[in-house]
Amino acid sequence: AQECCGFGGTFSVKFAQLSGAMAGTKIDSILQTGASTVVSVDSSCLMQLQGVIERRQLPIQTIHLAEVLASR
Repeated sequence: AQECCGFGGTFSVKFAQLSGAMAGTKIDSILQTGASTVVSVDSSCLMQLQGVIERRQLPIQTIHLAEVLASR
């Protein structure tokens, strides 16, 4: 998905509701793909998405690209 996760540094603090809605939209897009793992290079994005995943109790894993590369 090409949408922002909604974290964006202080954006998530200043606009918490909008930030949460953006993360929810991102997770909805991920769910539509059927993916069980989300890989990103942005740690803050992964943290934001993981929060939504945990609140919704979804079976999706988040992992940083460096972890993927290190496991090879």
